[in-house]
Amino acid sequence: MQEKNNTIETKTYYSKQKKMQNNFSKASNISLILWCGFQIIFNLIPIIDPISFRALHTALLIMFALIFINNESKLNYRFIFSSLSTVPFIYFIIKYPKIVLKGGVLSTFDILIASICILLLLLVAFWNNRNMFYIALIFLLYIIFGKFIPMPLGHNGFSIYRILKHLVWGSQGIFGIGASVSSSYIFLFILFGSFLKHSGFSDLINDISISAFGNSPGAPAKVSILASAFMGMINGSAVANVSTTGTITIPLMKKAGYDKEYACAVEAVASTGGQFCPPIMGAVGFIMAEFLGISYLKVMLAAIIPAFLFYFSLMVAVHLEAQKKNLNNKIYNRQNISSILKDRGHLLLPVIIMIGIIIKGYSPIYAAIFGIIATILSSYLKKETAMTKSTIIEAIIEGSKAAIKVGIPCIMIGIIIGVVSLSSLGLNFGNFILNNAKNLNIFVVGFLVMIMSTILGMGVPGVAAYVIVSAVAVPILIRSGANELSVHMFCLIYACLSNITPPVAISSYMAAGIGGADENLTSLKAVKLGLVGFIIPFFFLKTPQLLIGAVPNISILESSRIIIMAIIGVYALTISISGFLKTKLSYIIRIMLFLIGCLMIESSVITDIIGLIAFILIFIYHIKLKNISNENQKVNYE
Repeated sequence: MQEKNNTIETKTYYSKQKKMQNNFSKASNISLILWCGFQIIFNLIPIIDPISFRALHTALLIMFALIFINNESKLNYRFIFSSLSTVPFIYFIIKYPKIVLKGGVLSTFDILIASICILLLLLVAFWNNRNMFYIALIFLLYIIFGKFIPMPLGHNGFSIYRILKHLVWGSQGIFGIGASVSSSYIFLFILFGSFLKHSGFSDLINDISISAFGNSPGAPAKVSILASAFMGMINGSAVANVSTTGTITIPLMKKAGYDKEYACAVEAVASTGGQFCPPIMGAVGFIMAEFLGISYLKVMLAAIIPAFLFYFSLMVAVHLEAQKKNLNNKIYNRQNISSILKDRGHLLLPVIIMIGIIIKGYSPIYAAIFGIIATILSSYLKKETAMTKSTIIEAIIEGSKAAIKVGIPCIMIGIIIGVVSLSSLGLNFGNFILNNAKNLNIFVVGFLVMIMSTILGMGVPGVAAYVIVSAVAVPILIRSGANELSVHMFCLIYACLSNITPPVAISSYMAAGIGGADENLTSLKAVKLGLVGFIIPFFFLKTPQLLIGAVPNISILESSRIIIMAIIGVYALTISISGFLKTKLSYIIRIMLFLIGCLMIESSVITDIIGLIAFILIFIYHIKLKNISNENQKVNYE
């Protein structure tokens, strides 16, 4: 009897828990939908001042991050704690206008509220993005204990009052540029990407890619590259891109014969490059435009050649790999591209409309919002693609949750930027490098910045990584004499490539998890595949002509020569790294091709002529060697 009662009590308990879980999920989803509407309305109509809006966005971001945290705590306690977490930020919003009128004078209670805000951020970062937590903690320890570090990297010391005032109540702390981009560009473009995915746009891109590359060598890998590049530029998160497109493309590559580490590496590298690929550049281009004080159109044009060279190299690499291993790369049951566009081509309209709005000079915020509206409306052009009410709700919920994951690191970089601006770490570090590299050229200084950029960007989303890196590294290179636009593009690319750079190659690890591959081996193969991406930025430090619009009054003929030679140079570099061209290459030829590639990316006429002649001679010599080898094999066979 007792046992029967226990069984009934157990069933009742689990029934109550399930009911509570369902009610919790419904309440959470409704809250996310309301938050989404709030974000869109406040971005369209600035009802409150920017700092208060950022504080409100941060409060809701932290609340939802705590609600959706994956732990064993009871739902009611979690809900209460997450709701209470908004209190210090609401206090900030109410008190901030009064503080401004008082000239920034703070009470002891104001400082206590500031410390609670920082602790809440650290807590949420610890649970959501451990790498970001450690980076922020290191910077906080630096601002507190940096006075014990000898100059030039140390500082004179700051009181807790001044630190908290600067980090919370100032405009360069947690409610600065990081919160600004999270509350506007990041949220809206991630939401836009989620709507595109649920409208069938992702499947359309995959089908177009399959149709375009169907029977060519390396077709599955090329499909992965094109699809990942397109989706990566929209959602702005290499990890999110790997987790979505990778589930389709990695099995496709493995089935074609690519080893699992190589397949995962291709997906990781292709997804990472999307963050600096126009026309959208994962929203990071909008931030660069703000930093530089220029239109986004100029940033977008400047990114075209670096992105093209990066993906051209990747395409050539997978093509050569397929030929080297003689893989069966045919993709069967593929549709004709014209029939795909006839059936679902209208799903491309939102992206076309969004790009058109940006080119017309309107705010990217308007472009993202109208892109979302266009996605819903264009889906109704055909009954088969019409988004249902449940699909729209699912897109909102998924997009909002994704925005939380990217938004938390963006808010956290406010701590880093605040520390850098208060302590003058960027200037001191720049002076330290410049003083120790007076007799070194810009490439050596660039190499030091590359290492720093890669380290600072490890484990951090592309947007956050770029903002962190630009705060410290940009002044160093500008003072070395580099073009300002080139410097920002240099830092952006390395901040993004940190996603595939060991030991914290987060994109590679995600891809390896999907493909069941070894994480470290996948990371190493990803670095090899993306090696050209690591090389190219050095050349537009010295040759800003590689960035369209970076150098005014350059002729079309001169610009065309530089771009064509750069393409041939990248081709030579990729062949050198792959070690294959119709047949296996000797190490001497590979070294020569590597040097030739570097000569041709460098923009002077002399190096282009030398490189082109040398490349043609090596190419002819290698083809003759291959023909002689084939004839000898034929004679031996007979």
